[in-house]
Amino acid sequence: MVTDAASYALDDATRARAAPATSWGAILAGAAVAIALSLILVVLGAGLGFASMSPWPDRGVSASGFTVAGAIWLIVSQWLSATAGGYVAGRLRHRWLATHTHEVFFRDTAHGLVTWCVATLVFVAILAGSVASLEGGAVRATVGPDGTYELDKLFRNIAPGSTTPGSSPGMRSSQGASVGGWGNDERMEVMHITSSAAAGESVGEEDRAYLTNLVAAKTGISMDDAQKRVDRYLETAKEAAMKAKAAADQARKAAASASIYTALSMLVGAFIASVAAALGGRLRDEHS
Repeated sequence: MVTDAASYALDDATRARAAPATSWGAILAGAAVAIALSLILVVLGAGLGFASMSPWPDRGVSASGFTVAGAIWLIVSQWLSATAGGYVAGRLRHRWLATHTHEVFFRDTAHGLVTWCVATLVFVAILAGSVASLEGGAVRATVGPDGTYELDKLFRNIAPGSTTPGSSPGMRSSQGASVGGWGNDERMEVMHITSSAAAGESVGEEDRAYLTNLVAAKTGISMDDAQKRVDRYLETAKEAAMKAKAAADQARKAAASASIYTALSMLVGAFIASVAAALGGRLRDEHS
């Protein structure tokens, strides 16, 4: 049987194209480089950000300046990490023989995009775990057993011959019993009235009279003084609620801006990773 040269050439080309189109080893290596570089840049950016901030007025960078600087740093971090990861993936992928240059270019860009996807998913998982841990620690550090200092202050007994000035009838003993007849039901009812006041709802005269009588009975002060104390307490609750709403609104605006900047930086990172992988793949073919 005679076999011509064209058959051998066809068989060689077929075997050359039989190599897998995806180099997962190169993708994982590029993703590892991108993740490590992203972590380094995030830690560095956090350090620079904390160094530029100050709790004192008129010192350090402003909130708007900090947001802009953080967005710029996030975009630059995406550029650098995506470039490094995509380039490493392009240089480490195996060579595709007997494959059209357009197909090679597509595979290189796809390798860069997949590398960016893997690195982004892993980095987001790491960042989400860190944020959840920090939030849990912050809550445990800032929230007390009852968190009702103003409520205890409302029922502080300063009448002559009573308990030590500054003590609170709402304080509990080590066995958990209430001191001075300040029961859980009364405490919860006062807290419910306070919640309505903090929500912006007007406190009715019946509720005000109930609080006034309760304060006067628990503390031994006159009805007029009890009424003044109740008014101050409700006003404090409203002011605290307004401050919380203002802080929440600022956090909402900051979160919206951060989300937009993050989405834009991620799109830029995906594009740059693809371009870097194509460049790395071309250099890999030229130098082999």
